[in-house]
Amino acid sequence: MEQRIIDRLDRSVSVIGLGTWQLGADWGSVAADEARATLDAAVEEGVTFFDTADAYGDGRSEQFCGELHRRNPEVLIATKMGRRVEQLPENYNRQNFLEWNDRSRANLDVEQLDLVQLHCPPDPVFEHDAVFGALDEMVSAGRIRAYGVSVETCAQAIAAIARPHVATVQIILNCFRLKPLEEVLPAAQEAGVGIIARVPLASGLLSGRYDERTVFAADDHRSYNRHGEAFDVGETFAGVPFDVGLAAVRELKTLLDPGVPLSQFALRWVIDQPGVSTVIPGARNPEQLRGNAASAARPPLRDDQLAGVQDVYDRLLRPLVHDRW
Repeated sequence: MEQRIIDRLDRSVSVIGLGTWQLGADWGSVAADEARATLDAAVEEGVTFFDTADAYGDGRSEQFCGELHRRNPEVLIATKMGRRVEQLPENYNRQNFLEWNDRSRANLDVEQLDLVQLHCPPDPVFEHDAVFGALDEMVSAGRIRAYGVSVETCAQAIAAIARPHVATVQIILNCFRLKPLEEVLPAAQEAGVGIIARVPLASGLLSGRYDERTVFAADDHRSYNRHGEAFDVGETFAGVPFDVGLAAVRELKTLLDPGVPLSQFALRWVIDQPGVSTVIPGARNPEQLRGNAASAARPPLRDDQLAGVQDVYDRLLRPLVHDRW
């Protein structure tokens, strides 16, 4: 598995990581044995970067990742904090940070967290020097090795990159969401900030497995957050209406080489973007995990394929997502 160095983190990460939201909640149920098998399969495939959050299953995902870390202390576990409280700027304060940090360290069973990310905080948080001062204090105290920010918008990403000690920015980047290519990735690359690409398969749409007859479980955010009822709609199908996404998928499939699954094509597209450090598709079982990991061994996409993705985006998706995020 290819490893890429993040300068501000001073550490390498696997180009394919694993997002573990689905091991906690909001994607239907995943049995504990299946969760552990998926994590172990990731290590076997060379994955060294695992992304979790204190809000995923109210700590369930962190606990699974903690078990994995005890078995494989060389892997990097990145967690997030801030989404277990009402999303008010004043809740992003030093005292809450310390309490959230204590809880995550207990869930992960470590004295020091590898990487802590603010979990898609409100816009004003990016302007508050005290927020980043508190994070710097936690680094100095040995509570965390480094910190980053998970963002919803490109404007938030640019604000985070401008902070001198932000090591990583996590942002939605996939064949349906191309705006980060314009400013965010070049700025991160110049600053030595790592880019963690999340929602790379647009909540599964870019797996190519769904159609108009697909029904998701009631406890799956692809059922209950279609219009942003629970959190930013951009997290569900990358903010693209399901029917439009299906139409885009049909066109993207015409770009595939024989025998290449759409999911691997979509992941390879993300890997090929200059400035991307790691891409973190989720997986509910070892089979999905191995399929995702195989994309790292695929050759880079050809120019005609890259142009095809851009064409589909410009015609079908740009009017729906480009100016919003």
